[in-house]
Amino acid sequence: MSGLMNKPRWKIWMQAARLRTLPLACAAVFLGSGLAAGADQFRGSVFALCLLTAIGLQILSNLANDYGDAVSGADNEDRVGPQRTVVSGLITREQMQRAMALVAGLTILSGLSLLWTAFSGDWPAILTFIGFGGLALIAAVTYTVGRRPYGYRGLGDLSVFLFFGLLGVLGTYYLFTRQFDPYLILPAAGCGFLATAVLNINNIRDMDTDVASGKLTFAVRIGRSWARRYHWFLVVGGGLTALIYIALRAHSLWPLLCLPAWIPLLRAAWIVETSQDPVLLDKQLKRTAIGSLLFNLLLAIGFALD
Repeated sequence: MSGLMNKPRWKIWMQAARLRTLPLACAAVFLGSGLAAGADQFRGSVFALCLLTAIGLQILSNLANDYGDAVSGADNEDRVGPQRTVVSGLITREQMQRAMALVAGLTILSGLSLLWTAFSGDWPAILTFIGFGGLALIAAVTYTVGRRPYGYRGLGDLSVFLFFGLLGVLGTYYLFTRQFDPYLILPAAGCGFLATAVLNINNIRDMDTDVASGKLTFAVRIGRSWARRYHWFLVVGGGLTALIYIALRAHSLWPLLCLPAWIPLLRAAWIVETSQDPVLLDKQLKRTAIGSLLFNLLLAIGFALD
């Protein structure tokens, strides 16, 4: 612990921000932007602000998760993943609360700038997306913070699927095009499946400590064996929905660029299926997060070139 206490402050805050989770936030933006580029509707300013806002929301969620799990007791010395900062005393609860308020304020500023850049005075669209943004902010914080955090009741998977899949991809696409294409539900759902797979590995890894602290994640509710079967559903479903969309809408072979990135995800799923080692599961979490980003990025590039 003394080594951790001697860390530079900026490294401690980077640890709290949990940068390895940022691929989850970026994947939906990349995919929605690539699909918009394929429709000749890409704008660099919208892309930059969209990415900045998504990263802000993810960091806010991570800070809130660090804080909420420390308050609830879900984080303790038995935890296998990266050391959390509040429970270890590296950051006080008051400091984390101030950081959450700062990140929330900056994210709101970025989000409002995004909406004005994308819609330039179209107030019905701006107000609608302000509503979506407000829901995203609330969801980021109340996942583990509050009297009844929904992450402790098995609803985290649904939230990730919606915000990192359906709403993330479809919302990003609409910011560029001001259009809704029902076929895009397929790749958006695939993006959500893969993001949820990352959360599922986290929940399988932490199952014992979550049960002890009363944190009823979806994996805890269905049990370890079914959580592993569920993981196969997420990874296979993430790839198949993309392939169905490619078969329906692609005009060339470029979108098939994503297929090589599916292989590491399937390999990680096999390790999740066969391993009981929490440390090894933690490695698959990182590989799945990076693999999901790569899969969606290559799919986006493929449709941009299509």
